[in-house]
Amino acid sequence: MIWTERQSGTSEQRPNDTRTNFQRDKARILHSAAFRRLQAKTQVMYVGMHDFPRTRLTHSLEASQIGASLVVHLSNRHPALAEQLELSEPLLESLCLAHDIGHPPFGHGGEIALNYMMRNNGGFEGNGQTFRIVTQLEAYTPEHGMSLTRRTLLGLLKYPVLASAIRRQELPPEVTNFRHLPTREWLPPKALYDDDSEQLDWVLQPLSTNDKKNFQSLVHEPAQTTHGKSALKSIDASIMEAADDIAYGVHDLEDAIVVGLIQRHHWEEHMFSDLQQLEAELSDFNARKLTEDLFSGSHHLRKQAIGGLVNRLLTSARLNSTEYNFDCPLLQYEVQLGAAEKILLNSLKQFIFKWVIRKPEMQAQEFKGQQIVMELFEVLAVEPERLLPENTRLRYLQQQQKGGNALRVISDYLSGMTDGYAAKLYQELFSVSSPKSAFQ
Repeated sequence: MIWTERQSGTSEQRPNDTRTNFQRDKARILHSAAFRRLQAKTQVMYVGMHDFPRTRLTHSLEASQIGASLVVHLSNRHPALAEQLELSEPLLESLCLAHDIGHPPFGHGGEIALNYMMRNNGGFEGNGQTFRIVTQLEAYTPEHGMSLTRRTLLGLLKYPVLASAIRRQELPPEVTNFRHLPTREWLPPKALYDDDSEQLDWVLQPLSTNDKKNFQSLVHEPAQTTHGKSALKSIDASIMEAADDIAYGVHDLEDAIVVGLIQRHHWEEHMFSDLQQLEAELSDFNARKLTEDLFSGSHHLRKQAIGGLVNRLLTSARLNSTEYNFDCPLLQYEVQLGAAEKILLNSLKQFIFKWVIRKPEMQAQEFKGQQIVMELFEVLAVEPERLLPENTRLRYLQQQQKGGNALRVISDYLSGMTDGYAAKLYQELFSVSSPKSAFQ
């Protein structure tokens, strides 16, 4: 089958290996260095001492479980269509496990920092970096990264367009001091790098000319000061995004309550009325009981409430046909939540964003991380042959010699760092303490 082909051109299946292609994809992701690093990359930059860390790894594991559950639910709700689309639990688990491996240290602060430093060299975006890791950087093969199946790669394309197609027409002014960077103006376009166009072309190769054109259509075109936005994604990417949103809106809420970032008075003042308005639309939904359970101090009641929210959102999902007429069924359908459930999830996400992500204490931590990334990039770009580790230095020189985008190699190196490693390297390079002697 064309969708289970690998760009390496070989099956690379070991003797007596009876796993499916998607099970093997899942194993490659789980055992990759990029996936392991997620345990030390921040999901939400909490402040203070606690033993309940929120990492990209825990988020990805939760999203993976929800993604598999969505496949089971949709297969029961639409059995004939699910069979036609060949929906797969291991495939969705793989997508959810891999979807965040391109995110840099220090959350979205690190993403904005790298996008600014790469402003004249193709920019930086976390989803684009994920695609780059699985297709080129992770060393399972000499040239094709993890060499995942074409369908798995298609499912990882949340934004199946190149940055040049949607980037704003005019970049914001450059700054003379990193501390003066206006972060909202340097949000990256949601797209793949132009450097990786060959890999994108390979993934989309089976599509007809019309399908490819429609699949890469835009919701709106780029303007002078705003990025464009892609319109569509495959059915697998659609399910993965739904799982990601549910994990973010519900499980991040749970964690924020546990560590005390969200207090009951915040919830009652800014969320409770929205929930009450949904009671008429959601069967057996009681905003007061949900509130009592979430903030009761009883762990099992809170767990039941969180599980109930996930189940309510998940079981409302259905498969709908898009407005386009695709030849490829993988592009024809998308997953949608029920109307009231969608409002509920969006309300939860907005609440988390405002009262957790945008909290001044959280933003201060993100700001510090952002400065670390920019200063590291600056010094590595000035002295790459002196400061880059051997393998990275060789990649840099190879790109430089063939006239490629050598700064992309520095971006790859920095984005792969964990929060702790980036902070340690910063300390080693810029600390005022006496340097260590090699002869001690």
